[in-house]
Amino acid sequence: MSDTILVVLTVIVAQLVQFGWESTPVAPVGDRDGFDLDYPIVSIILVIAWSLLLVLYGTREPRVLGSGAPEYKAVFHAGVALFGVVAVVAVFFKADLGRGYLLITVPAGTLVLVLSRWFHREWLQSQRKKGRLSSGVILVGSDDTASHVARQLLRAPAAGYRIVGACLVENGSLSVVSGTDIPVLGGIESALIALETTAADTLVVTDSAVLSPDGMRELGWSLEPGRHHLVMAPSLTGVSGPRIHSSPVAGLPLIHVEIPRFDGGRWIVKRLFDIVASSLLLIILLPAFVIVSLLVKLSSRGPVFYGQERIGLNGQPFSMFKFRSMTDGADEQLKQLLEAQGTSDVPLFKVKDDPRVTPVGRVLRKYSIDEFPQLINVFLGEMSLVGPRPQREPEVALYDSVARRRLLLKPGMSGLWQVSGRSNLSWEDAIRLDLYYVENWSIFGDISILLRTVRQVVLPEGAE
Repeated sequence: MSDTILVVLTVIVAQLVQFGWESTPVAPVGDRDGFDLDYPIVSIILVIAWSLLLVLYGTREPRVLGSGAPEYKAVFHAGVALFGVVAVVAVFFKADLGRGYLLITVPAGTLVLVLSRWFHREWLQSQRKKGRLSSGVILVGSDDTASHVARQLLRAPAAGYRIVGACLVENGSLSVVSGTDIPVLGGIESALIALETTAADTLVVTDSAVLSPDGMRELGWSLEPGRHHLVMAPSLTGVSGPRIHSSPVAGLPLIHVEIPRFDGGRWIVKRLFDIVASSLLLIILLPAFVIVSLLVKLSSRGPVFYGQERIGLNGQPFSMFKFRSMTDGADEQLKQLLEAQGTSDVPLFKVKDDPRVTPVGRVLRKYSIDEFPQLINVFLGEMSLVGPRPQREPEVALYDSVARRRLLLKPGMSGLWQVSGRSNLSWEDAIRLDLYYVENWSIFGDISILLRTVRQVVLPEGAE
């Protein structure tokens, strides 16, 4: 309903801006006679066509609502389709539709719809984090796979899956799923009963090996259409939607997973984006650089800028620039402080309530202002605007073979780690987010992370 209201308002505003309150007829192309069609009628047809396209592109499907990028893409594609349909119809009937009218209606309307979906998603996620408006889930499978899926879903309450129980092959020996407090409600044969008794609406099969093909098919047939949902959770983690494609072959749904590449045209686009954006930001932020430099210099002894060796692309070291936020000579105290808090063997060298941070530095860190000079690193090609967290050589020395995949990309000024908690993250969560980024990078994802970074800077969380 909100989509239709916004579309109607956008079309009305476009018509008023272009033609005012007059009932203007559509002009013909060339010397043809005029049409018996006024723009108010065209506006009504546009509203109907747009609403139908939003439905056809699945923008109102429950699985799409609140999903983020897939939802925004669907809305955008519906807008592009509308523009194409209108252009084809106009050419076919040789109608000279006002360009200003179309340029206001379709692009502005699409932007308004995307913003509306973003606000709705923010509200929906806040409700889901409180346990509301979520699907009740019963896990079906083995204890190992159910435990793995449960941990992943519990990390993301905003996704809208609220686990209420599990039906496992090991039901006789377990009362809860290992590593969780999720109750075991019986064996796999009890899944449908558990669905009814708990008022859940979704079965998530965590291990397809525990069900035969016929058993899986019969399970799907037993669910009530429109009320119940069946979800398969393959043993595949750290892979995003764009890399996954399914194709049915003789009734068998095969999942194709694209292997990530770290070269090619899209990396040229990423580099060009870094150069242009860092150049503009350095120019815009020049007055801020001068003010912050004075504050740092006058507040404590030592240089304005601080260069620290970090490990970059393919393990190559580089000097990362920051505004100095600590007392002069702070690096010499790091080992002692880490040993004192018992984290010297963890590859994420963070000191809680760090006594080396100056009063001005604390403010700079809270709002990430100390990181602005890294724009120079981005411009020079040593870093990217978005990428894995840049780490020190002693931290990298503690990497295992999995963590070393972080070095396949340039480190970033921001990243999934920056917008997901920063210093509040454990090492395991930080490496998981960085690896997910490395495996699933896209320019659209980078822009999304940068927008979330702006919000993180304005409303800081987990900064030290």
